[in-house]
Amino acid sequence: MLEKIKIIQQQALEEINKISEAAELENWRRRYLSSRGELTTILKQLGNLPESERPATGREANALKQILNQHYHSRKQSVSTRPSTISFDVSLPARPYPLGSFHPLLETLFDITDIFQELGFQIEFGPEIESEWNNFTALNFPENHPARDAHDTFYLQTDNRQKLILRTHTSPIQIRAMQKYRPPLRIVAPGRVFRHEATDAAHSTVFYQIEGFAVDRDISVGHLKWVLQTFIRKYFGQWAKIRFQPSYFPFTEPSLEVYVSCPLCQGRGCRVCKNQGELEMLGAGMIHPRVFQAVKYAPHWRGFAFGLGVDRFAMFQYNIDDMRLFYQNDWRFLKQFSEKC
Repeated sequence: MLEKIKIIQQQALEEINKISEAAELENWRRRYLSSRGELTTILKQLGNLPESERPATGREANALKQILNQHYHSRKQSVSTRPSTISFDVSLPARPYPLGSFHPLLETLFDITDIFQELGFQIEFGPEIESEWNNFTALNFPENHPARDAHDTFYLQTDNRQKLILRTHTSPIQIRAMQKYRPPLRIVAPGRVFRHEATDAAHSTVFYQIEGFAVDRDISVGHLKWVLQTFIRKYFGQWAKIRFQPSYFPFTEPSLEVYVSCPLCQGRGCRVCKNQGELEMLGAGMIHPRVFQAVKYAPHWRGFAFGLGVDRFAMFQYNIDDMRLFYQNDWRFLKQFSEKC
């Protein structure tokens, strides 16, 4: 036991001579001088020693305790009075926390809806879980249309006979709005939509869409073209060229595809537009009479409708070539779009 006391003395004195910080000194005190320290442990074990060894061991342990206490208080004074090697300028402003910002998809959505609000459209929202009737039947999708197939649409299991789905477009909001309001109407309906399809750089199972429509007595294709031309030039700039091409959609007749000169190359031709100089950006047309019949509108009402993909507009606005980046919640990607971060 006496040999152990000598070893503790040697170690403790070597360690305390190297200490320069208050935290290190406190750890040293706890190791050797606290109620659970090594010296206290030795003193508690005196009763287990032979009676002949107890006096000498007790004297040595108490003597060492006094020595270590003296060194501790001496070192404590020098450590506490030593000037800090680290200087702080308390007048400097604190480092600000990074502030949050809107997601680039929402920023794009707001930019688009702001333009349509300037044109007199109001915003309407609808549920993401829809009835098959609102999503397909009321919009003149025939029963055998491939979009109704489970390979393209997410169907939900329900206890009743009503078929519920995750909406595949925001057009059901058009049905709900026409059932809710009487003409004249000018509405844009933004929201998330869902498609049962493979995910790649240009496709996603979840994406954002905006549906727009207007209903009045004497609306024509000319009104539709003016609205879309005004919107596109406000969004992309006056340089943008627009081309309308006949197409087919079940809920419009006639139907149009809207091509816009490529925002990245401004019509000169590039990899994104496959050197065509233009890109399909919207689908549109005059609302089909059967859609009006489904919502019980009188035959004298006419209207137009259009739809666009927010993700596609965001990709061109921010020069992003893979839409999956918008949904990965990668802070390194998202912070590029915040002016405050």
